Amino acid sequence: MPYVTAPPGLLAGPFVMTTADTGKKILAEITGTGETGLSARYAAALYALAFERGVLNEVVEQMQALGRLITESPVLKSLLANPLTDLAKAGPALNEVLSAQGFGVLVRHFVGVVVANRRLRDLPALISGFAVYAAAKRGEIPVIATTAHRLSDVQRRQLLARLTEAGFGNVMLTERVDASLLGGMVLQAGSKIYDTSLKSRLNRLNYSLKGAA
Repeated sequence: MPYVTAPPGLLAGPFVMTTADTGKKILAEITGTGETGLSARYAAALYALAFERGVLNEVVEQMQALGRLITESPVLKSLLANPLTDLAKAGPALNEVLSAQGFGVLVRHFVGVVVANRRLRDLPALISGFAVYAAAKRGEIPVIATTAHRLSDVQRRQLLARLTEAGFGNVMLTERVDASLLGGMVLQAGSKIYDTSLKSRLNRLNYSLKGAA
């Protein structure tokens, strides 16, 4: 079985990763992607191993699906956020759940490494970091769409079409759900953020009303 490692204390440059089944060493480059530190090390290890095994597209898609699974599952979010979570039990349980959901070996082992390194609470940030890293390596613009409800296929196609019209043709779309937005969307495209959520509009209205009082 392959595994990935994230050596502590290495903040920049390439590091060496080894696959347990072949013993082959891979250089994982983490510079020039916009990601640094912990997030970059984990992202680089997974990206390099997925590329080496010829399953990069599948891993990128599964990491996006894992991010959606976490944001849409209150139970899973609670498990990750709880500092009292028994990691010895959480690791095997998560592997079983992810396997049942159809996640591949590399993504499940990635989560296993995160758990083993006592970084379970950082998993959502590491998933986001991988999306940014992968987009940079593939020349894509990372776009995060946060909505109150999960996008339908039609809404997703419409959003991608609008992004193309706005000059964001080659994007890596990450979808998140935040019920507190009430409606609308918060869109982060590269370094730009567009907030059309109902929550934001109500907050602006409330601010205006207070100013008029």
